[in-house]
Amino acid sequence: MPRPQNASPVKGGPVTLAMVAGRAGVSSQTVSNAINSPDRLRPETLERVRRVIDEMGYRPSRAAQTLRTRSSKLIGYGIQPAPASSPVLDRFLHALSGAADEAGYRILLFACPSGSPTLEGYEELLDQHEVDGFVLSGTEHNDPRQAWLAKRGVPFVAFGRMWSRRQIGDWVDVDGASGTDAAVEHLIALGHRRIAFLGWGRGSSGAGDDRAEGWQRAMRRHGLPTRGRRAQSVNDMDAARAAVEPLLDAGATAVVAASDMLALGCYQTLRERGTAPGRDVAVVGFDDSPTAELLSPALTSVAQPLEEVGRACVRLLLARMAAPDAPPERILLAPSLVVRDSTREPGADAAPTGTTAEADATAPAEATAEALVTAAPAEATAEALVTAAPAVATAEFPATAAPAVTTPD
Repeated sequence: MPRPQNASPVKGGPVTLAMVAGRAGVSSQTVSNAINSPDRLRPETLERVRRVIDEMGYRPSRAAQTLRTRSSKLIGYGIQPAPASSPVLDRFLHALSGAADEAGYRILLFACPSGSPTLEGYEELLDQHEVDGFVLSGTEHNDPRQAWLAKRGVPFVAFGRMWSRRQIGDWVDVDGASGTDAAVEHLIALGHRRIAFLGWGRGSSGAGDDRAEGWQRAMRRHGLPTRGRRAQSVNDMDAARAAVEPLLDAGATAVVAASDMLALGCYQTLRERGTAPGRDVAVVGFDDSPTAELLSPALTSVAQPLEEVGRACVRLLLARMAAPDAPPERILLAPSLVVRDSTREPGADAAPTGTTAEADATAPAEATAEALVTAAPAEATAEALVTAAPAVATAEFPATAAPAVTTPD
């Protein structure tokens, strides 16, 4: 076995491939093979070269790799400006970045204009050959991105369905309807029958319509009326405060909201009326934002498996890169209902855990509004490890398991 040469640490300047080869006692081509084609080397040689690479902190030149493989190892992801941090987006991006890193890729963020999805930013990145593919989110009705990318043969995966009869490309989504359906079932089991829904405008969001459908489906299954029990609002606390008033005036004993932000508006209105969330009117949110468990009472909410979404998006995108002509893969995952103190039996007198029945009307609702701002989330998720192997085509709309219902200790 050749003995490593130049065993002393490298001092100053960047570490080069030739320097690694010299210390490991191998040729530069062998080092290159260890990085790009490890299957060509004997196990003991590969182990020795990798050890030296780690010891010297060598990082291959991205530019050189791109010239050789015509791959930038970058995945484009467009983000829209937001007035405040979005917990849903933050968690998804964290999961997406982690999964991409495990596969040897990096996420390249680029700005997109606010409003409906456009092609701005996508064309520029493709013209400059800076990305190998895209992850889309915030999918809407008449979204132009999927058809435009597919026509040009650009690999992509969407976090969210297309919300139209014509489906293009691979996507991962969360079954929002099953989440609100589970919320209604939970409330009915507690004894509620006058269950209202506070959502976004009809047709303004595919995800919002999906969540409304789950509520309506469960109500009809139990023979409960829905007329006059649905209100709509933009995803804003003050707008939600006004929108929920008619539902409460009509005698609703429980409200299922399309987001935690809308649920927060419901909290505020209840307190302004001298009533308490949970004790007098049950409230369920959607997204299980970090502050949901900090509210008083803690908010029952539907949680999206965003970590799985990120991993699935990377897996499907790498599979599409490896097999451009393979059948599309579409994954619909079930969310889970996290039960807390905001949902109890109608007329229950017991105070929520950690609070008193006479909780101050100014309790944490307004103070946490900024932390709960979320862009109308697309949905999605999947549970396969990130691999570059081609995906196995699945049914276009696989059935989702019934949402799990958890009760934190």
